[in-house]
Amino acid sequence: MPYPDNTPSMDEMLNLPIGELAQMPVELLSNLQGELAHASKQLKAATARFNAALDMRYATRATEARRACGKDTGTVRLGDGDFTVVADLPKRVSWDQERLTRIAANIAEAGDDPAEFIESTLKVPERKYTALPASWRKGFEAARKVGSGKPTFRLEAAEQS
Repeated sequence: MPYPDNTPSMDEMLNLPIGELAQMPVELLSNLQGELAHASKQLKAATARFNAALDMRYATRATEARRACGKDTGTVRLGDGDFTVVADLPKRVSWDQERLTRIAANIAEAGDDPAEFIESTLKVPERKYTALPASWRKGFEAARKVGSGKPTFRLEAAEQS
């Protein structure tokens, strides 16, 4: 590593102007990127471990508090010394798509509008769109919007020959 002595710490990097950071030698940028990836993995592992400890400490009490309120999910507050623990168990609902399709058809057959009760999203996977014959793709083009995500860059050392 040609730049170990002048590699900025995380705190220093946060305070550097972006333009100055962008002008650093690529070797230094690569080193920083590796440190950030390592720190990110450590933070993720530490967060998972910490959350597991909170779960171990409070899950039973939170379940009992929810049960006392007559609910299976949601937020309850628990006292622990001078602190209030806000324990949230979000509700996750999923729907059987085939059954909902049949229900929507039944509602429509009865003369009502299924859109009053059921939301639907139509989309075409990009892989299937590109597999369509060109004549069919033309019909889809007006409904298709293409955007882009946030750019990412990964630095890799060039292979030495």
